[in-house]
Amino acid sequence: MKRKVKQKTKSVGSYEAKTHLPQLLDMVEEGQAVTITRRSREVARLVPTTDPTAKQAVFSQIRTLRSQIKMDREMSARALIDAGRRI
Repeated sequence: MKRKVKQKTKSVGSYEAKTHLPQLLDMVEEGQAVTITRRSREVARLVPTTDPTAKQAVFSQIRTLRSQIKMDREMSARALIDAGRRI
């Protein structure tokens, strides 16, 4: 069972975020969240991505749903898009 680790949060101004983005991304990659502020107001957060295995589960569910959808074999993806439908 995975234990949730409390994320450390660093706060930086928008100028610092712009000039030090690669370093901030390194910090986020290591698990630290970064809050970006503008004039002392929080405007954005950089947070680590979720567990990659969770993403794989979502993609698997999407594939399962797509296999259950019956479409007219003669309609191309372009024809569906032109008709205003999404694939």
